[in-house]
Amino acid sequence: MERFRILPAVLVLAAIALLCAPAAAQDQDSSTPQPRHVRQPSQHPVPFSLGSDTSESATPVKFRSLDQMTPQDRDLAADGESAIGERAGVDGLEFNQGKWNYQQIVCSALPNHLFLQFTRHNGASDVSVFSASIPRTGDGRVRVIPILRRGYSLFSPAPVNALTISAFNHIRTEEHPANAAEWLATGLCYAALAGAHPQIGPPEESEIKKLPTAPTGSLVMAPGGGAVISFTDVSAIPRPMQWTMTFDNKGKLLKATHAAEPRSREHVIQRTPVEVQGKLVQQRH
Repeated sequence: MERFRILPAVLVLAAIALLCAPAAAQDQDSSTPQPRHVRQPSQHPVPFSLGSDTSESATPVKFRSLDQMTPQDRDLAADGESAIGERAGVDGLEFNQGKWNYQQIVCSALPNHLFLQFTRHNGASDVSVFSASIPRTGDGRVRVIPILRRGYSLFSPAPVNALTISAFNHIRTEEHPANAAEWLATGLCYAALAGAHPQIGPPEESEIKKLPTAPTGSLVMAPGGGAVISFTDVSAIPRPMQWTMTFDNKGKLLKATHAAEPRSREHVIQRTPVEVQGKLVQQRH
């Protein structure tokens, strides 16, 4: 009989233990640091890496002469020469006339493409320049970005040209990146393909005694997930150039602008005429 009296008491104690267990677990969880809420990409897509890519740490764009290129890149350039000539011919760049030289544009933000910049000099005021991209894999095609044809821009200046923007977007799509690209390296690569030799730090031979005091690079994220990249190219002559690029939330370039920095923020040194980026720069007084 005593055994049957004890059984209800045991059941009551078990029920109390079950009711207390969630509360104890809740108390334990509240004392353990919880991870912060991570914003889902589907709500606010971020087209670029927001990590260590800053003006100080971004990988600069490099230019390599033919003898500085790797054997693999020289072979790839030779294999793509026929397609480059065909595309350049469509754009009226007279690739089969005169002597063309090229150098490699090394862009860390777009590693799956080989970029070349072709130049032909027929005199101080007769310079033709274009960039070409060759995919390193079978996914994609050779593309040509006209910059100058015999000293003149085709259609509109290459940095703001809709054809340049379209080619750049196609190239980025062909990259199939596993991770978000560095924002500043992406902007510098676009500027190089459009004809600039961008530098975001003091150039080796600067035309400028006093460099701009504003930040040389900035990234502004739009509420919907898009981004605006801005940077100052301090190597541009005779004045630094301010580049601004607007991207949507999927990383597609929508608009690009570039304009000279105000004269009041620099002092230009007098120089004899030199050729810079295919254009004749006259002596300044």
